[in-house]
Amino acid sequence: MLSIIITLLVNLLIETSESFTVVVPADPVVAHVGSSVILSCWISPPENAEALEIRWYRHDFNNPVLLYNHGKIQDVQDELYRNRSALKPRSDQSGGLKDGDVSLRLEKLTLQDEGSFRCYVSGENAYGSEEVVLKVTALGSTPVLFPQPLDDGRVNISCRSSGWHPEPSVTWTSDDGRVLRPGGSSHSRGADGMFSVHSWTAVSRSDAQLVSCSLSLRTGELKDGRLNIQGIMPSDSSGSSGPWKALFLTFIISALLGLVGLILYKYRHKLTGKKPAKEICEEETMDKRTIEDCEEGALEKLRKEDCEERTLGKLRKEVVGDVDIEELRKHAVEITIDREHVHKDLMVTKDCKMVRDHPEYNHTDEGFPYQLCAFGAQRFTSGRHYWEVDLEQINTPPKHYWLIGVVKEGNFSVKHRSAVTPSAGFWFLCSDGPNGIYSNTDPPVKLSLTPRPERLGVLLDYDDGQLSFYNVTERKHLLTISSRFSGSVVPLFNPGVRSWVKIIDCLKPSE
Repeated sequence: MLSIIITLLVNLLIETSESFTVVVPADPVVAHVGSSVILSCWISPPENAEALEIRWYRHDFNNPVLLYNHGKIQDVQDELYRNRSALKPRSDQSGGLKDGDVSLRLEKLTLQDEGSFRCYVSGENAYGSEEVVLKVTALGSTPVLFPQPLDDGRVNISCRSSGWHPEPSVTWTSDDGRVLRPGGSSHSRGADGMFSVHSWTAVSRSDAQLVSCSLSLRTGELKDGRLNIQGIMPSDSSGSSGPWKALFLTFIISALLGLVGLILYKYRHKLTGKKPAKEICEEETMDKRTIEDCEEGALEKLRKEDCEERTLGKLRKEVVGDVDIEELRKHAVEITIDREHVHKDLMVTKDCKMVRDHPEYNHTDEGFPYQLCAFGAQRFTSGRHYWEVDLEQINTPPKHYWLIGVVKEGNFSVKHRSAVTPSAGFWFLCSDGPNGIYSNTDPPVKLSLTPRPERLGVLLDYDDGQLSFYNVTERKHLLTISSRFSGSVVPLFNPGVRSWVKIIDCLKPSE
């Protein structure tokens, strides 16, 4: 009888010494689509788990994500996780299996991986099982904003983005941080399980200058797109005509006074009996335009003042405008045409700076000839890059047909308009004769530009996902397209028909 009791006590001590508990994190594990993650699991108290059975599974015990037994990984596995799963220590301080760390590493996460994973550990006299919850997220594309002027003086701004999981929240803000009320939002889920978002809001000039659309997840991760509405809003967006009428009358009166002054100045020689200093300067210096050349002779002071006035007037003309062109030119790069990928009906000059259609080319199709594309030889994957394109030749008016922008490298074949969308890797501004100037965004942004640009500036901000266009002559910002660039992008040129497009050597300003 005593021997039986001793035997039972020994067996109880053995079982107690071999018992353990499986431990997992209390909170869900969060990771991005396409990334790798470790689902932590360990036994307590720590002991060597090399001789134990370690089974990770989801819904079916007999179809494991990973099975470790008899000291090695077994070839019994759910096909979805083949070559994607392994036993890995949960930290650098962990000793792995020898310390009882039985954590699972999953690679190339998909949305189908979201859910619970069960960690099961078994020995000869004990076993334990606990559940780890995995949440998979996807940070979508940078929101793209499209403006559309409304009849009441406001502008409706549409915000679109795709590739999100779970469904993101949308926030509209002004440049001073105020939250703007959205007009509405819609969410859709694709066959891949990802969410696409479309939101919109209507703003006036008094609401903001810069409008932001931010999409965010509960994890705090977000992406936002911005749009400057000042170049889009009509001048009278407040709806109050009184102050504008007063301003208009003031402008008319000032213009009339200026006209009278100009007439008196022009015909002052008839009143004084003297030639104007400008004529004296031009006659004596034979069209030389520097101040020093105008400082000779008896009328030195008068001629000098007149030449200084003309020189300063020229400088004022250079700095007047909404956009600092010299600041843009700090990002100037030299652009040339890639001869290897130019359309067969285009011809390029020897210096690869000018392109146009062949004189024999017969454009019989209706609409803009989208297929006549040439591409820059330079490729960009980051940073800011600026170039200018001349749209006016000597003794000719500005071109009415052209297409300027950027394209993802490799998209060198264009047949029709449906093939040149942002989703296909094209971003541009197009001048289509009587159809006006418009972007290729969805919906397109149409610009009423009179006169048409003589020289177009293009700024590619790859990192911020923005492509901006400028009227260099008028020093005006025309439009900014927000998108998300990937891979290499190259400049895009289409001269339309019957005239040249010329790339300008835009040198960076000296420091």
